[in-house]
Amino acid sequence: MSSILTKKCALALAITASFSGQLIANDKQIEHQLTPNKTTIKEEKQEAPEKIVVTGSRLKRDSFSVATPLVTMDRAAIQDTGLGNLSDVLVDNMPALSQSIGNNTSQSSISGTGLSTVQLRDLGANRTLTLIDGRRVVSNSYGGNYVSLNTIPSGMVERVEIISGGASATYGADAVAGVVNIITQSKKEGFDFQARGGQTTEGGGKEFTLDLNYGDSFANNKGYVFFSANWDRDFGISYYDRDRAKIEAAHSYNNTLMCNQMMTESGSKCMRDITQADWVSKSDGTLGGVFLENNNNETQFWYDGQTLRDDWKGNEEIYGINSNQYVMLDVPSDNLSTAVKIDFDISDDIMSYFQMQYSKSGSFNSKSPEDEYEGAFVPRYDAVTGDPIADIAPGYIPINNPYVPQQILDANPYKDRIYWDRRFGEVGNISTDNDRTTIRTWAGLQGTMFNHQWDWDVSAGYGQFKQHQIRNNELNVINLNQALQAEKLADGSIQCIDEAARAAGCVPINLFGEGSITPDMADWIRSNPIIDTKIQQYTVMGYITGDLFELPAGSVSAVFGGEYRKDSQSLDTSEDMKVGGITFNVVPSFYGEVEVYEAFAELAIPLLKDAPLAKSLSAETSLRLANYSMENVNTVASYKLGLLWQPVDGYMVRANYARAQRAPTITELMSPPRGDFDSYDDICDGLTATSTKPGHDNCRLEPTLAKQLAEDPNFKFDSEDNNYSPGTGNPNLKEETADTYTFGVTLSPEFFRGFNLAIDYYDIAIIDAIDEISNENIMNECYDSEAAWGSNNEFCNDITRNNEGNIIKILQREYNLDELTARGYDVVATYDFDIGSYGEVSLKLDYNHVIENSQTYEGLDGNNVVTHYAGYGRSKDKAAMSIAWSLDDLRIRWRTNFLGSFKADQQDEKDYLTAVLENNENCAAASADCISNPEPLAYQDYGSYIKHSLSASYTMALTSNSDLRVFGGINNIFDNKGAFYPSGNGNYYSGYGGGTGRYMYLGAQYSF
Repeated sequence: MSSILTKKCALALAITASFSGQLIANDKQIEHQLTPNKTTIKEEKQEAPEKIVVTGSRLKRDSFSVATPLVTMDRAAIQDTGLGNLSDVLVDNMPALSQSIGNNTSQSSISGTGLSTVQLRDLGANRTLTLIDGRRVVSNSYGGNYVSLNTIPSGMVERVEIISGGASATYGADAVAGVVNIITQSKKEGFDFQARGGQTTEGGGKEFTLDLNYGDSFANNKGYVFFSANWDRDFGISYYDRDRAKIEAAHSYNNTLMCNQMMTESGSKCMRDITQADWVSKSDGTLGGVFLENNNNETQFWYDGQTLRDDWKGNEEIYGINSNQYVMLDVPSDNLSTAVKIDFDISDDIMSYFQMQYSKSGSFNSKSPEDEYEGAFVPRYDAVTGDPIADIAPGYIPINNPYVPQQILDANPYKDRIYWDRRFGEVGNISTDNDRTTIRTWAGLQGTMFNHQWDWDVSAGYGQFKQHQIRNNELNVINLNQALQAEKLADGSIQCIDEAARAAGCVPINLFGEGSITPDMADWIRSNPIIDTKIQQYTVMGYITGDLFELPAGSVSAVFGGEYRKDSQSLDTSEDMKVGGITFNVVPSFYGEVEVYEAFAELAIPLLKDAPLAKSLSAETSLRLANYSMENVNTVASYKLGLLWQPVDGYMVRANYARAQRAPTITELMSPPRGDFDSYDDICDGLTATSTKPGHDNCRLEPTLAKQLAEDPNFKFDSEDNNYSPGTGNPNLKEETADTYTFGVTLSPEFFRGFNLAIDYYDIAIIDAIDEISNENIMNECYDSEAAWGSNNEFCNDITRNNEGNIIKILQREYNLDELTARGYDVVATYDFDIGSYGEVSLKLDYNHVIENSQTYEGLDGNNVVTHYAGYGRSKDKAAMSIAWSLDDLRIRWRTNFLGSFKADQQDEKDYLTAVLENNENCAAASADCISNPEPLAYQDYGSYIKHSLSASYTMALTSNSDLRVFGGINNIFDNKGAFYPSGNGNYYSGYGGGTGRYMYLGAQYSF
């Protein structure tokens, strides 16, 4: 279609491609040559028009010649990694990215297990817009706007672009941190089939991938079709695959002895006085049960299989169970994805396009059997009104329960009640079975107008995501409570006492001994809750683009367009999840939808050309107005102003300011309280009548704790929290506002041909940021702030304790927090050179340094609470470096990944520094409590980490029309799994690969 002219500036073309996901151009006849201010187009005269190739972007763009910072990764580099999961590929090679959800980070996740998502600047996946061919697509999670990268056929990917720094005006409000744009193939001719397999050298981590791709023209070159299919199976890594995972590490710091401690069979001991062989970390949730475990019972019982023993007291770390054995280090997953693209020339001036993607993925996360005890309260709700009713716990085993062994009765249980703790192995391992189906499709027309001087594009899209989740082998606490209330009849049979329960099928339960729960008993207390999620997205979009008028320095180019989008999501849960009373999250059904009408415009203005110290100077400005159907949001504006200055050939300076306003997601705005579990340490733990820890003065005001203190002056509170922390939406949320500044320089000096360097600084400040306040800060706001403790403190109202003082729920609400801040800089460098008959060499460096990553909000007392995340739990420095050598059909690539030093936990450091300060005061006062040589906090400071990988591929011709490419490699050649990390799964840090270690792979691709 050589009559379609595309005379517009480089930026406008890029923006157009981003809006539409499509760009009209002839495949070889139109050459786009990128310059700072204008696109030069050469059109060669043809005998006959060629087919249109629809792509995400026909424009050659890189990090060194555009105003907005951009990092790219091409198909060859993706193939060199030998990884099947696209998110793993990107996180490993693009330092600005980090994993949001992945197979080695979602072990404790429920709805997220099996997803594969990324985020920019550690600002959350909701603020990173993931596009396919420049097009917004349906989310893969009701939790937010999360696009799972394993829903995209990996063989279809041509390249990936990371656009950072204020992209909302161009791409949409969700692009606060930036854009991940997946560009798919559009020029493939012929058929190829690829198979790849790999496994870690230490065992586990097996993967297998099959790719099929086909592309061809039809109807006398008027049409083009491309088909891609991918199947990828990750078999996972278990606890038993890694020796380090078997090390039982329960580390703590003793503020009195000023030493690092590990749990041993005889309690916590200073590490300097023991060896690793002494470390233990076991649970009292044994498969046979533990009974009378209370400080008031001198004799405590447990079952060693079917043998009742009375030596449990003080011996949990000897006879208990290591619950970590049930945790996968890498969760298995299975993904099948297919896609088809069709383009057809309706006439010389109009082309139609269509694309559909289908993905089906599954993950099965097997975990421990439920570990339950008498006081584990769970919430309940009225089945009709949805109002909360009294929480329920399994309850103590009544002293007259007919299954109670006489030996336990003879021990005179405290208050004639039997405390118990047991893992319900007979019910089965808890497992999360997630099945997901994703359909994404769009179609449109594009052509020219105004005598071929302007291009237009009109399209419509539809996306649907469905998730069916079954949570197997949870416990129905209501039924368990009824089953424990049992009586023996005259004929020796045992039945549930409650008549209504008997009518419903109640089976009395025997908790005494491993295997004592019969199949009928297990069926009565088993619950298999189900969540069905459906998300839909409808889009209609149109735009026009072309040159407005001429200035002395060149044409002023523009893009004008509009878009309509409707997002809806429904969550349908089984009855037991709606009414609660089970050992799983309470998740009510709910439906929400949002409509958005958007108008956008973009201008590229050449200001100077060939002037002194201004080879070129151009300005870019864009505006996007979005009207939301949300009550507190309505119309928001995102806009950008950018400058690109080229003082002389090969050197550029670029600067951008952008304003972005992101509306809350459906879940953030409308979700009712939905269950979740987040680890936290009760601020009141260790409370005594005289304890002086922060917050303990107010902890003593808690009625349940105050009662126990009054009954026993020597009472010490040892918390047994269930870590239940449901999240909830907030209908009062408004939009968040982000201001982004970027400033950078690029160098491509003439005297150093083939070398390019880009250095960019970014500063993102998000006001009224939508986020949750951490459980620790919620407790601090209640107990350890200048605000008064009690019912007038909204944070205290979000904390619920049972009658023993243990926290059974902390409600995490969404708030418009004051500010999130991310500052840092990126460095990208490439160097390509020819070594004559010895081939070609390419060097590449991507580096990111984080200066600040923080959250600030105003507490109830009016004081700002600032949490700095940079350098805690994650490194401030991350780099990926590679050198690739190519000679004819041989390609070898060496890749090095670098992760800088970091500190493990901010709260641990805060507590340690407080202890050091107190110890210094004791020493200054010559107190007997002074420790002269306090130990530094262990497992807190982690040094830099380096990983090396090698890949090779060779292509050989089989016939004149076919060839075979064989490839293989070793990732993490030196098997560097990183330092011991006791707070991570299997004692591994996820940023070091989560215990994956050395990974070898081999594959072949047949093309014809």
